[in-house]
Amino acid sequence: METVRRAVIDVGTNSIKLLVADVRGREVVPVHEESKQTRLGQGFYETHRLQPENIARTAEAVWEFGEIARERNAKSIRVIATSAARDAVNPRDLTNAIERAAGLKTEIISGVREAEWAFQGVATDAELAARPLLLLDVGGGSTEFIVGQGTKKHFAHSFPLGTVRLMEKFPHGDPPTRAEFTACRDWLKKFLHHEVRPQIEPALKNEQGKIQLIGTGGTTSILARVEKKLDRFDRDQIDRAVLTFDQVVAHRKNLWRLPLAERKEISGLPKNRADVILTGVLIFETVMQEFGFQELRVSTRGLRFAALMD
Repeated sequence: METVRRAVIDVGTNSIKLLVADVRGREVVPVHEESKQTRLGQGFYETHRLQPENIARTAEAVWEFGEIARERNAKSIRVIATSAARDAVNPRDLTNAIERAAGLKTEIISGVREAEWAFQGVATDAELAARPLLLLDVGGGSTEFIVGQGTKKHFAHSFPLGTVRLMEKFPHGDPPTRAEFTACRDWLKKFLHHEVRPQIEPALKNEQGKIQLIGTGGTTSILARVEKKLDRFDRDQIDRAVLTFDQVVAHRKNLWRLPLAERKEISGLPKNRADVILTGVLIFETVMQEFGFQELRVSTRGLRFAALMD
């Protein structure tokens, strides 16, 4: 089977991510990856209209990543867009801007497709494919909950729950007050209990064996970096990192008590993620609490891996 070098540019609600990798069947070997925060979804959730300045920043980032992919000899470049683009009333403003800037077509993928690809990507890890999983892919605008084992999914759904969406729904001071934290946490608890649990519980009960909670996406990678005090993204150290519930709670308590300037100084926490990490860590803590998980395992594989294999 031939090895082909491919690139995918993932246009998310909070950031744009590039993955260039050598692909051979279900084997994906990253050769270059980068992330740039463009906040496409900033100021989005009242009107569901993508703002011109956010679109312009995003299109420029896609052009830049397209150039890097070509320099790395990618034979193909795929651009996919997720939550903010699919929820927008003006998605063509984004896709047209990207095509003008970068000469690349953009696929706006459904929540179902996003969930499927997240699971397929994580399942390229043979160890994770061998046991039942609840996979959480937390993004800026949506969170995908997937239950399954190996290549078989028994539940997959994209919920309107994301770090940027939640941050805009519950704005907070600097540092956040106790009342602001409580309002956000209480809403999350109700959402998980009344919206997520009734849909996912039958699939969880039908799984054979102990289910492992897997987190993929920016939040879990950052929590692993903070736990290990990694100043840069190191896939080998982050992939398969395990955080206990107590560790997640400790990180949440520390992050929510600090002002933004002090969060920016935390080793392992990228400065431009020091705001959205608050809602990200709270989502994971609340999910672990609601469903009784004592461990969270990190996977750096997911959506982009599957998009390259597809």
